[in-house]
Amino acid sequence: MIELAGLTKRYGDKVAVDHLTFTVRPGTVTGFLGPNGAGKSTTMRLLLGLDRPTTGAVRIDGKRYDRLRDPLKEIGALLEAKAAHGGRNAFNHLLCLAQSNGLPTSRVREVLDTVGLTAVARKKVKGFSLGMSQRLGIAVALLGDPRIVMFDEPVNGLDPEGIHWVRNLMKSLAAEGRTVFVSSHLMSEMALTADHLVVIGQGRLLADLPMAEFIRRNSHSYVRLRSPDDERLRAALDQAGIVATRTADGALDVTGGSAQQLGELAARHGVVLHELSPRQASLEEAFMRLTATSVEYHAHTDQSEPPAPAPGAVPEWGAGWRRRKDG
Repeated sequence: MIELAGLTKRYGDKVAVDHLTFTVRPGTVTGFLGPNGAGKSTTMRLLLGLDRPTTGAVRIDGKRYDRLRDPLKEIGALLEAKAAHGGRNAFNHLLCLAQSNGLPTSRVREVLDTVGLTAVARKKVKGFSLGMSQRLGIAVALLGDPRIVMFDEPVNGLDPEGIHWVRNLMKSLAAEGRTVFVSSHLMSEMALTADHLVVIGQGRLLADLPMAEFIRRNSHSYVRLRSPDDERLRAALDQAGIVATRTADGALDVTGGSAQQLGELAARHGVVLHELSPRQASLEEAFMRLTATSVEYHAHTDQSEPPAPAPGAVPEWGAGWRRRKDG
């Protein structure tokens, strides 16, 4: 279990993490979401004792990280895929960690096999692709067979097979009763993997909810109707006091009833339906809605070409972007 209580980190006038309080529980995959600059990486560094909090506390199974007797056996983490000496091969990189933590050499072979790197175990890490480096980082996280695992963007650089493998790995670890905490910007993948979500923005907690509840609270459901007899369908809806919004492709989006109620209404009026489909916002849509005021950088919507700089002029940093002023 991971517990944060009033965790705050300041760098001068910048508040990177602002009184975060939440608990990551065992037996579930907890997704950690937030816009760029929200404080996710800083929070993970604080969890691992790589930085000290300004105020507040974080506990790993009830203890501070620096008080853990065998940290690699308590919590395994992947924060940076390329965090390995390029001159070492994969086997020796893991062996060094194993020996320094009192783990047998057999465990190195086990995790190499688990992540699919046995065939390249003697290859130097500097020749690894990003996907191979991610697999090696996951092997490091699993080396001590920890009760808690923490991954930051674990599927970066992986092919579809690798992404599917990581997804199943996290689910299987949670099914074994372990605590799984994962950060990712890939909303479609997070929707398939996480059971619970912790969302932060500008260092503050925005949501701590089960996945389904998060989507329900931060989106709206509706039913899409399509009929060859559009006028009669609109008349039936109007008579029932149901408001419908026409879409660009000619369908009707209705928020005032369930699919069952609307189907029965159409049947009573003898209206043929070609489409009757309940719709719900995706995780991405719900996330965008919740964090809209917490995004630090926004792209310009004006697609016109910027004026050409004068000869010898140096373009202003961040041309085409503007930093949100939060006052």
